[in-house]
This record gives sequence, C-alpha cells and structure tokens, in this order.
Amino acid sequence: MNNSIESRKLPIALDRRSFLAVTLGGVAAASSALQAAAKQQPVSPAPTPRDWTRQDPIQYPDPDIVALDDRFNRYIVRNTVIRRLHFGTLWAEGPAWNGVGRYLVWSDIPNNVQMRWIEDDARVTTFRNPSGYSNGNTFDYEGRQLSCEHGGRRVVRYEPSGAVTVIAERFQGKRLNSPNDVVVHPDGGIWFTDPIYGIRGNYEGFKADSELPVAVYRADAMTGQIEKVSDEFGGPNGICFSPDYKKLYVADTGMPREIKVFDVDGRAARNGKRFVQLDIPGTAAPSGADGIRCDVDGNIWAGARPGVQVIAPNGDRIGMIRLPETCANVCFGGAKRNRLFMTASQSLYSVYVETTGAHIA
Repeated sequence: MNNSIESRKLPIALDRRSFLAVTLGGVAAASSALQAAAKQQPVSPAPTPRDWTRQDPIQYPDPDIVALDDRFNRYIVRNTVIRRLHFGTLWAEGPAWNGVGRYLVWSDIPNNVQMRWIEDDARVTTFRNPSGYSNGNTFDYEGRQLSCEHGGRRVVRYEPSGAVTVIAERFQGKRLNSPNDVVVHPDGGIWFTDPIYGIRGNYEGFKADSELPVAVYRADAMTGQIEKVSDEFGGPNGICFSPDYKKLYVADTGMPREIKVFDVDGRAARNGKRFVQLDIPGTAAPSGADGIRCDVDGNIWAGARPGVQVIAPNGDRIGMIRLPETCANVCFGGAKRNRLFMTASQSLYSVYVETTGAHIA
C-alpha cells in the first residue's frame, strides 16, 4: 500500500517541480525581454500622470524611479513609491535631517521661513520665522543647525541656548554675496558656496550689489578664520564631500552648467575639473544640478530636472526620479538614513532607496 501511494505521489511532485521551473523560467525570460525593450525605448522625462493630492495606491514598482543603467537597479526598492509629504511652499530648498529630533528641516526662501516635517506623525510646522531668507541647511557634529542666509548674507549656527552665532559674513572686509549651501568636515571646517542669487532681486532676499566674486569658502568654526577655496565658477550652488572626504563636489549653475570635482588637500581644494554635465534624459536640453548629496557608495544624487538624477563615481548617469516639479535639493534621512527627501518648488517629497547617505546631514 505504501509503495503504491508513494508511486502515485512521485509523478505529482515531479509535475509540480516542472511547473515551477517552467513558470519561473518564463517570468525571468519575460523580465529580461522587458528590460531589453526598455533599453531600446527612448527615456521620457515626463513623470507618470497621477493625482499627488490623493493617497490612491500605485502599482509597484513606481514607474517614476527609472534605471538608466543596470548599476542603478541595486538602489531601487521595488515595493515603495514616491510620496508628497507637504504642499504649499513657494520655493523649497535646503533639506537637512536631524537624527536626534527625528525631523526634517527645510527652507521656504521667498516666505522667509524654515519648515519642519516631524517623522512621528508626519506633521508639518513652521520651524523658524523669520529665517533670514535661509537657503541651505545642515547639522554639525554636535547636532547644531547651520544655515545659509540670503537676507543677512551670512552663514549662521543656532546654539542650544537659542543664540545665533555668525560663522561667516565678510571676506577681506567685504560682504559675502548670498551664501547658498553648506557642508561640514570632521576637522571642524565649514565649507559653503556663495553665488549672487539671493541679491539679484527682492524675492529671495534683498536686492544689492555684489562686493566679491562668486566663490566657495571654508570657515574654521573654532577660530572664525575664512579662506577662499576656489572662485572658478559661474554660480557655485550645491556642495558635498565624497564618503572619505577626499573629494569635494560643487554644482555650478552658472555657465556652463556642470558639477565640478576637486581633490581635498587639508583646508584646500585642488585640481578642479568637470565631473559631469547633465541634460534632461531623452532630450538635448541642459539640466543644471542644484543641491547635491553623496551616498555611501560615492554616487551623487542631484536635484536636476526632471527631478533627481543619480551619477556614479566615474561620472556616468545611472538613474533618475521623475517629479512633477523642479527639484532644488535632496538629503538622506530617517532612522536608517535610507529615505531620500526632495525639496521641489512647492512641495516636499520622499522615497525609500537601497542606500544610505554618506554624511550626517
């Protein structure tokens, strides 16, 4: 009896295994065919139509997380979607993650306020009003917020007591233009960009004459000494370090629009050269990078039309995240620092990714 039962089970088991093998093989073949077809199709910069004001489900994977190169596939979370967390700013900029407070702070430059998204309940509050028409923000290694103020034409630090410490305001006796973005180095150095965007008119600051060439500077947080790092830019904007702090990347939104890379040599940056010049995928139209951040693998995540563009360490563009608005800046946050926050014109967006930010904010 047992032998006959086993003999009857054996073909069934074999049939199931054969069925699974055929099915999985078919899925793999179909997936390969789809990937091959996708590579042959021109990439559209237009985001998939959706109603961002609603929470209707979207079929996974999110169609607006696009691999332009196979290397980007490892960074895509297949069962997540882009979410709009807030709407209502005039020009959203400068996102920075506070790990202790578990909140994101960002700037709404024309409204002269800083906003805060709180992770606990996804609540948004006005964090600082007025903000000095702040643009870029970050946190130092003691958890203190640093902000670039268009209005005051300075870089400031907010102390735990509530006092405001001016980090940089003048260079060689002349006023800075309008500090734009800022990063910190483990040696205590505060590196920031200084284009003229905040003094060109009264919308994002106060219209004024430029007293200095546009440049990147390094301020010593202990001594207050300010040194010019480089002035070989048309409009220095976003700034970040490589994971090992041996390279400095600067987004130049002047002409030509490009991201430059430098070798970091102590307090100096040397051997500046073009890292990448972006266009809008699928078109010949230029797309200048604005705010930039580096992940632990050395990829650069840049706010650049049609949303976010991702560039490998060798300068190849490997992926993009399409958004319905112009993305000005990005940062990594969340408990695992694997959530990409994107400040884009009137909104704040986020999406989970399979990497983490290289630095603290």
